[in-house]
Amino acid sequence: MRVRKKKHSSERILACSRFLIENPRSLMDDPNAAFEKKRPLHLEIGCGKGSFAVGLSQKRADINLIAMEKIADVAVTALERAAASENERNDNLKFIIGDAKFLTEYFPKKSIDTIYINFCDPWPKKGHAKRRLTHRGFLEIYRSLLCEGGMLIFKTDNEQLFDFSMEEFKEFGLQIVWSTKDLHSEQNEYAKENIMTEYERNFSSKGFSICSAHVKF
Repeated sequence: MRVRKKKHSSERILACSRFLIENPRSLMDDPNAAFEKKRPLHLEIGCGKGSFAVGLSQKRADINLIAMEKIADVAVTALERAAASENERNDNLKFIIGDAKFLTEYFPKKSIDTIYINFCDPWPKKGHAKRRLTHRGFLEIYRSLLCEGGMLIFKTDNEQLFDFSMEEFKEFGLQIVWSTKDLHSEQNEYAKENIMTEYERNFSSKGFSICSAHVKF
């Protein structure tokens, strides 16, 4: 889907620059240097409009969260959402405008505790499988960046992508701690800790089921 270009996006991003890590490669020395306090580091890949990132940073004062978005005209909304909630949050949220294929150039090995992938592009054509963020090529990247026992938390409304991802996780030798094809009907601790994205709230209100998996590396 083509993203509509935002008016004055460069100026709007600049106005929220205190939340933006402008040079992601600077994180290679110490990812926590972007924050006031050193805490376990969490990463969201493809943060969209930022509702999950802002919600998680409000809920988890014990972590530092970096939310990554490839498209600047989408990231501007996330940055403005963070700015609007600044007084309600801890100083534990920063953003990167960048592509997941460069993650190993942004983060040192074994530096991340948890990675979140929420409603990524399913790339439905068979020939595009390598572009899916749960393809084993990306799993290899995540393995290098996650701490021992680190977690990948994945959500999608696309059942075909979910089935593909579960097979990739198994083939890659990962431990599937928990999974479901109907997240919002579950009553366990994993479901209760769920923070909805804007996309998730919209689609679940229309009766779409949400698939989710917690995977340990």
